[in-house]
Amino acid sequence: MESIAPNIFVNDIQETISCYEKMGFQIQMKNPNTEKPEFVLMTCGKVTVMFQTFESLGDQLPIIRKEKGSSLLLYIKINNIQGFYEKIKDEVKVYKELEETFYGAVEFSIVDNNQYLLTFAEHQKN
Repeated sequence: MESIAPNIFVNDIQETISCYEKMGFQIQMKNPNTEKPEFVLMTCGKVTVMFQTFESLGDQLPIIRKEKGSSLLLYIKINNIQGFYEKIKDEVKVYKELEETFYGAVEFSIVDNNQYLLTFAEHQKN
């Protein structure tokens, strides 16, 4: 195995693109290549996330619940967490403020426009 890239289902791709661009993500691919794509692949550094509309699923994967949010938390390791926090804190919904954890990380969590939880973490070097 080489990597994992979640494919997250959303109602509004344009709103999702805007939300993730505020965190530094950039579009690498979208399909169809139109103003209203049904699928978009976005990256920031080494992190890749795919977004796809619930509508585009049709009846292909009925196991996927068609509702916002879920039991999903994306845990994203970053460098310079303080700088990143300061950059985005007024642009996104901060769910949990910066804190130091018992396992040697500094973290904060946000809720994106689709009600998914993202935790950003910087692990302290020993």
